[in-house]
Amino acid sequence: MTRAGLRPLDGSGHQGRFLAVGAVVALLFVVLFGRLGQVQLTEHADYAAAASQLNTREVVVPAVRGRILDRSGKPLADNTSVTVVTVERRVVADSRDGGRALLERVASAIDRPVEDLLARTHLCGSDGAPPAPACWSGSPQVPIPVASGVDPQRALSLVERPDLFPGVAVEALPVRRYPAALGVNAAHLLGYLGRATRAEVEAGRVGADDLVGRAGLEQQYDSALRGTPGRTTVSVDARGLVTGVVDRVDPVPGRDLVTSIDAGVQSATEKALAREIAAARSRGLPADSGAAVVLDVTTGHVIASASAPTYDPNVWTGGISAKEYAALTSPAAGTPLLSRVTGTAMAPASTLKALSVPAAVAAGNSLSRTYECGSSYRIGNREFRNFESRGYGPITFHKALEISCDTVFYDVAYRSWLALGGLAGADARDPFITTMRDFGLGRRSGIDLPGESAGRIPDRGWKRSVWEQTKDETCGRAKDGYPEVARTDPSRAAYLVSLARENCVSGAQFRAGDAANFSIGQGDVATTPLQMGVAYAAMAGDGVVRTPRVGVRTVDPVSGASTPVDAGPTRAADLPRDVADYVKGGLRAVVVSGTAEQAFRGMPIDWPVSGKTGTAEVFDRSDTSWFLSYAPTTRPRYAVSVAVSQGGHGSETAAPAARSIHEALRLMR
Repeated sequence: MTRAGLRPLDGSGHQGRFLAVGAVVALLFVVLFGRLGQVQLTEHADYAAAASQLNTREVVVPAVRGRILDRSGKPLADNTSVTVVTVERRVVADSRDGGRALLERVASAIDRPVEDLLARTHLCGSDGAPPAPACWSGSPQVPIPVASGVDPQRALSLVERPDLFPGVAVEALPVRRYPAALGVNAAHLLGYLGRATRAEVEAGRVGADDLVGRAGLEQQYDSALRGTPGRTTVSVDARGLVTGVVDRVDPVPGRDLVTSIDAGVQSATEKALAREIAAARSRGLPADSGAAVVLDVTTGHVIASASAPTYDPNVWTGGISAKEYAALTSPAAGTPLLSRVTGTAMAPASTLKALSVPAAVAAGNSLSRTYECGSSYRIGNREFRNFESRGYGPITFHKALEISCDTVFYDVAYRSWLALGGLAGADARDPFITTMRDFGLGRRSGIDLPGESAGRIPDRGWKRSVWEQTKDETCGRAKDGYPEVARTDPSRAAYLVSLARENCVSGAQFRAGDAANFSIGQGDVATTPLQMGVAYAAMAGDGVVRTPRVGVRTVDPVSGASTPVDAGPTRAADLPRDVADYVKGGLRAVVVSGTAEQAFRGMPIDWPVSGKTGTAEVFDRSDTSWFLSYAPTTRPRYAVSVAVSQGGHGSETAAPAARSIHEALRLMR
């Protein structure tokens, strides 16, 4: 018998439940296959793109950089290779000690400090990374270059023992080289390379592993020299470590840059500058820096450009250490990265008189009359002394250039200032200001080099602007009396207080003394050696002001096709022919019988030189030595500008350097 309400055990209940479960499973499979079909047919592209983004990375392959050549094809900058030891990032990431044990073995084999190698395993900017350049600033998807410039024999010993050095490889990588053709340094002219910054990469202009020009021609022509980088697409795992290569596009090499530089003249210019700086120091002068530049009068091309102090440009090859970089940027070392040719402006002193003569004529003064050359010139209650010569009595402008008489120019500048209305005068009508600007002073020349200073023409507008910016500090200093100076040098403190009091009250005014100092290249006027070279080239070339250029053309290294570099604008200064001829006569007399006679005594007659000395007084420092010149006098071809900070008289330091440069130019005719 059975109990009431109980069904017999015939298996029908189990069968029903099985059928129900089977139906659900079948339905799920239908949904699954439907979804798979949707993914394959309608969403394939989206998922493929996502997979690509998640599982691949694109690595930039830098192109071989174009060379920088002198005018005859001699390499000033080219490429070589260095032996680099790399370690797979995966090996470092997988090791419990961050790769220390492995890198200790590597360091011992190649004779390098292990801490230097370990520092390179940190990406710059990551937690615990040492400061640049010790860290690695490149891509995380490429092997880590833990050591560069390794002895090849030592490096190859690593790949012979993969059991001891897993993930270690040796590569020969291209690097920049500055071969010093004919002993040329040209560090400031050529510039150097540095890793691309994050901002540059994010802007899309360069890749993370690109080397970018950071100064000089390397920076100015970077896009042409760098070429077009290639691309390698690599697959990566979840940790971002490379597992394989998916695709590759080869790089296109950069174009060569042919310059106007003559390696022989460049070498001679560098040696002449260094020799005269050393000679000035032997006479007890600081001679802390200097510059020399040679321009082609007929084209504006830069034939040579030297700056001191300088450095070995090869210091950047293979990576620069933090200690080396600190030395290059140290004021105590003279900040050798700064170009004194284009980046530093100084008072040009009497070299400006060659332009003050045309300005004086524009102010209404005749070339045929005489002007008083006294030992001093009084303006108000102040005596302006004749610095470079004694009193000569009445002389012409020609003689004033020859002997460098200051008081003649004080007189014409003061009378011009009065004629303009004195303190009420206007810049636009000032013949001295307009003439200097007409010859390119007070603005950048437009040379194809970065970091050019505009110099300074201290006109009325500039005076007021500076006074408004500094008047509170100036008036404060007039009251406090410079106590820090007074403790050690009371007379100097008294002078500074007197100056501060005067400028506090009337510093915004373009005073008669400003006009007088301006006319002889003193006071607040400041020019670069390049600007003065351009101005003298214009004087030698009958007033044609040319934009200076270093680059001549770029050349495809594969096809040989060349593209000329834009020559830049050319314009004519307001220089009447008779005035130009008159000034040229005076400049020739400077070398034959004037302030530069001794420096050029015995110069071959087939290379006549014309020029002007300058000795700029600088408060609390030794004088700046200048010499501006061009040659041959009869048919000007080259202009030479030399300046040495704290180098003393122009005739003693800059002029002898210029003579050596002219002797080199004479030989290259």
